[in-house]
Amino acid sequence: MTEKIILASGSPFRKAMLAHAGLDIEAVPADVDERALEAPLEGVSPEDVASILAEAKATEVSERRPGALVLGCDQTLSLGDEVFHKPADMESARRHLLALSGKTHQLNSAAVLCRNGEVLWRHVGVASLTMRQLDPAFIGRHLARVGAKALSSVGAYQIEGEGIQLFEKIEGDYFTIVGLPLLPVLAKLRELGAIDG
Repeated sequence: MTEKIILASGSPFRKAMLAHAGLDIEAVPADVDERALEAPLEGVSPEDVASILAEAKATEVSERRPGALVLGCDQTLSLGDEVFHKPADMESARRHLLALSGKTHQLNSAAVLCRNGEVLWRHVGVASLTMRQLDPAFIGRHLARVGAKALSSVGAYQIEGEGIQLFEKIEGDYFTIVGLPLLPVLAKLRELGAIDG
């Protein structure tokens, strides 16, 4: 017997990951203003920012869906102390890739499980990615090839696609990089009896 899990996200990538793992998923995007929540968090680590945003999403949806087990997720990209957000346009995507070129950044993927507005569990998976030194002209050609897909992730790349060519070294779990620390989530769902285990 498995329980339907509510995903507090409109992310097709996260929903697909969970569905491919055999979970009964319903996506209910959270009604939260991420930038407004983030504004007072100066000095908070990028990992904690991701966790706070994931909790806000899970809590908001779980209060609307009494009794349901709700999974909230968020991901931050950090380069030193700087936190990156999804690029607004192709020029922002170009600036992201120029800033990340030749450097190692972190992806911090948070997952929070809530029921009735109460946090049951939280986890942040961290991956380190080293981008190779990129020629500005190559960045332009790359963005022209991938198009609007570059605007759908915080780093302006998708490692599950052509974006993998931007990297020389990756340390961390694939699922964490794509935006959901799936193995810890599945382990907790089994522990809670929400999925067969």
